[in-house]
Amino acid sequence: MIYQLGWTTLPGLRGLSVSEFRATPTAAPDNEKGVAIGFADEAERDSFLRIIEAEFAARRFSNAADAFDTVKAFAVAWKSSR
Repeated sequence: MIYQLGWTTLPGLRGLSVSEFRATPTAAPDNEKGVAIGFADEAERDSFLRIIEAEFAARRFSNAADAFDTVKAFAVAWKSSR
């Protein structure tokens, strides 16, 4: 199943943070404006959401584009390592 990833980007004293990752099933993935990723099942999806949440918990970004590109690169690298 293909999922569209989403998350919350919030400002902070040390820069932007990303959190509250979610994966919504989609029939029309949008890799131009978002991050679409396929998972074999719900267990793999849930595992990925825990991993990405932990990976980005302490990271801060100087701008939204950097945050987006970094999250997208992480998701693509994670999926290609499977």
